[in-house]
Amino acid sequence: MAKLKVSELFYSIQGEGRYIGVPSIFLRTFGCNFKCAGFGMPKGELSREVEDIAARVHYYNDYKELPLVSTGCDSYASWDPRFKDLSPVLETDSIVDSIMSMLPHNRWMDEHLVITGGEPLLGWQRSYTELLSHDNMRGLQEITFETNGTQSLQQDLKIYLHQWAINRSKGAITFSVSPKLSISGEKWEEAIRPEVIHDYSTVGHVYLKFVVETKEDVQEAQEAVDEYRKRGFRGHVYLMPCGGVEKLYTLNARNVANEAMRLGWRYSDRLQVPLFKNEWGT
Repeated sequence: MAKLKVSELFYSIQGEGRYIGVPSIFLRTFGCNFKCAGFGMPKGELSREVEDIAARVHYYNDYKELPLVSTGCDSYASWDPRFKDLSPVLETDSIVDSIMSMLPHNRWMDEHLVITGGEPLLGWQRSYTELLSHDNMRGLQEITFETNGTQSLQQDLKIYLHQWAINRSKGAITFSVSPKLSISGEKWEEAIRPEVIHDYSTVGHVYLKFVVETKEDVQEAQEAVDEYRKRGFRGHVYLMPCGGVEKLYTLNARNVANEAMRLGWRYSDRLQVPLFKNEWGT
């Protein structure tokens, strides 16, 4: 039986992008190829907030006990190896049983599944076919993969998802691609991979979602979109404000919305911040 290392598994409202406001099951897998330590920091500097938390990791027995951070990656425990013991390895049967217990009617109705991370396409692709083929997952109609857009689909998963989508409504599979700009602290040549997301478009709906704080970030997003357009991307582009805590998010949100309108792009809120204070499991 297939297994997944699961950082979080919870039921909430999708706070970002195409499915904003939709009740969703979030399956957050462990592991990522990026650290994104630059978010919320002066340009060129990296956050060290997680270092202080990691030094006390032995005091925490559960994800929900971990402190939130105002800089760097707000889901740091989903990829940092120092927190790996808080992410159990679960068999697909166990994951599906947990999902069924979380759904309001103990079966799929209008809810959708969000497979996120970390980077969910990094190491667990072989497990998704078994998970999605489970008898209790047959009622599921819509899936979103939240990815940084650097990992190609394995051929077996691509074939499976293509058939899965054919058996359901148009747009049943979505790839919410959040390429990392320099605000994240990651390198352009490693983060901006237009050739990869072309692969996603063969099996589902693809859109780009950029986290920005300043006009310089927006300009960089425009340059990135140009590169994606050159490789055939024709989907929607969203701008989303930086800020995993409410004070920073609120300060930035209106400016980002204005920039989105100026460019004719879409604005994405981060509902989990004002509604739930971005707590774990939301």
